[in-house]
This record gives sequence, C-alpha cells and structure tokens, in this order.
Amino acid sequence: MEQTTPPSGTAPEWVPDARELADLELLLSGAFAPLKGFLGSADAASVTEDGRLPDGTPWPDPVTLLVPHDHPVSAGDELTLRDPEGAAVAVVSVTERTADGLVAGPVTSLGAPEHGPFARLRRSPEQVRAELGERPVLAVTMRGPLDDLDEITATARELDAAILLLPLAFGEGGPAVVRAALKARDRLPSGTAVAVVPLAPREPEIDLELREHVATAYGAVEHLAGPEPVTLPGPPHRRGLVVFFTGLSGSGKSTIARGMHDALLERGTRTVTYLDGDVVRRLLSAGLTFSRHDRDLNIRRIGFVAAEVARHGGLAICAPIAPFAATRDEVRHMVEGVGADFLLVHVATPLDECERRDRKGLYAKARAGLIPEFTGISSPYEEPEDADLTLDTTGISVERGVERVLDVLTAGGWLR
Repeated sequence: MEQTTPPSGTAPEWVPDARELADLELLLSGAFAPLKGFLGSADAASVTEDGRLPDGTPWPDPVTLLVPHDHPVSAGDELTLRDPEGAAVAVVSVTERTADGLVAGPVTSLGAPEHGPFARLRRSPEQVRAELGERPVLAVTMRGPLDDLDEITATARELDAAILLLPLAFGEGGPAVVRAALKARDRLPSGTAVAVVPLAPREPEIDLELREHVATAYGAVEHLAGPEPVTLPGPPHRRGLVVFFTGLSGSGKSTIARGMHDALLERGTRTVTYLDGDVVRRLLSAGLTFSRHDRDLNIRRIGFVAAEVARHGGLAICAPIAPFAATRDEVRHMVEGVGADFLLVHVATPLDECERRDRKGLYAKARAGLIPEFTGISSPYEEPEDADLTLDTTGISVERGVERVLDVLTAGGWLR
C-alpha cells in the first residue's frame, strides 16, 4: 500500500465504526478493487438499484462512510480517519458531503495495521499473488470451521491449483475463524496459504457476491464458500447484560438502580457492577463539563465500561440521565456488538413530580438561570421509543419499582 505522512494543521478527523474500518482496510489492500474509496450518494443509489457502479462494474453493496450531521468536514477537505486507539490509518480526499452525513472520496493509506490478533496474516491480494506465483488459485472463504476438507483437496487437484484460505475475520469472533483456518491448513496439502480478510457480514446474497469478488481479487480461478457457522449463544442467564436506566433528574432512576443492585447481590446468582453516575463523573469523566458534547462523551464512557463488563458475562447497571436517543443507540450498539444483551428502562416520572421532589435544588437553580442546559428545563429530553420497560415512580415504593425491573429480567431469562 502507498503510504503518506499525516496531514498537518487542523484537518478534520473521524473514527469510523467497526464495519467502516473493515471496509476501509479492504479498500486500501485492493481486495475491493476497482473501488478506491467510499461511495457517494449517486454511486450508492446506483448500487442499491441494479447492483452496478455508474461505470458498469458489478457491485452488490454500497461501501459508505457516515459522519454526524454536525461534523465540520466538507467537499474538498482531507478527512483523517483514525482507529479507536487514535492512530491515523487513512485520509479521505472528500469529493462529496451530503446533508445526511455521507462522506465520499478516494482513500490513501497512512500505514498498514500493526496491532491486533494475527496482524501478520492480514496480507493484500498483491502480496498473496506474489507468494503463490503463476499457479491457479482455489480460494476458500470461511466464517467458521470447514466441514469438508476432502472436497477442497479434490477440487485443488482437479484444477492443479494452490489452496488459499480466506478467513473472513470480523468482530469478536474473528480470531476463532483464523484459528479454524490455521487448523485446516495443517490438514490440507503442503503450500496451502492463509490470508485474513476483515469482510463484515451482509445479507446472505450480498455476502456471497462480495466473497466471490474478494476471492477474484486474490487471484482465484475457483471459489468455494465455507458453511456459515452454527451459533449457539447460550441461555440468557449466562450472557452479559446491561440494564440502562434513563430519565429526568429526580425521576427515581438511581434509587431503583441501587435497589436493583442490592437485590441482585442478595440473590448472588450474577456478577453485578453498578456504574454510579456521581462516581463516574468524579473519576472516569473528571474534567468534563455539562455541555451537550461532554454529556454525550460521559454516556459513551459509561457505555464502553458497561459493554466490557457484559463482554465477559457480567451484568452492568447504569443510571445516567442520557437525554438523547442517538447516544443511547450508540451504547446499545456497543453492548450488542460484544455479543451481550441490552435492556433499556425508561423511568418516565413526569417533570412536575421530578421538580416537586428536587432534593438537591437543581430545578430551582435551573429555573433561575443558574444552571445552563439543564435537562427538562433548558435542554430537551428525548423520550425513548424503544424502551423495554417504562416505569413511572410517582406514588410507588422503591421495592415495587425494583420488583418491576426484576420481573422483566426473570421473564427474559436473565435471572433464573
């Protein structure tokens, strides 16, 4: 891959999501050739309608990059893309920026990935073709273990072809797919090669077409698609879970969350972590203000820690105000992205009741203009449309509120 130095000055930056980063790697390696960058609105629409790019090239799926509506990038900019650890990985020469956040343009590499499991096997089509030489190539794409190595061996002999295993390693299950490929390599004819391809799953038809395309980019004259893995996620009580309370200040969400934490500790059947809002603000989010940007960042930090707890089978309880639907959706995506479950509890106590309680005098200060951007007064609260439980604590005891939440957990199988 051609490499450049990062752009200087105050060029706009963005951290793509996991799927976009995977697509970026395939664009840079040449596995998505002839694509050289993220598609624009006209390209994406064309692909969606008839499965071809505007130049007539068959292409089954839009490869796009989205940024928030308030991101400052615009056409003509050089947008630096960074990985989640902050390393600059590529630059997009932006040719289009749409109102809904679509950013299009060719990409230039700032360096191959150096970290992560099996980084040594993330090889480009050019590198693999140079290794395999002039022999025909039988490519086998796989998202799980291969069930018929005899068929692969027989097909390779018939074609007099070298075998190339392409584990489609994406997400948390990626390393397991690569291990399955290495295990299969040891049982296949000598000279079998392995190259890791971070192709994110799509709809089955589109996924198969993209697998065919990637195999061709790696020089395949024949492609075998390995079977889809059988996934058995296990019973809910063994899976990670995040119970995320949201509601106005004074709604009772923290009280219910603490009561739930105590009740679960008494049961002793789950490993439980309670991310107390005040403690998070004092430690994990020390220095953040109460601007919208910093409040959203605080929620993302809570979501990240909760997802890490759930990743390892734990149950995390969070009770921030979390007034914005988009940020709550980000947390849900984080949690579900690690294979855990997410339960949203909307503590929907009305504003007048929350204000009547006002134990800390916050609403009075907000009404007097002493607290800017106070949720429910001078800043909006976007009520969830996807809550798993809606709970109004007006006139009910803490014990009854806790029971309502535990009933949902029991009915869903998260508690036995």
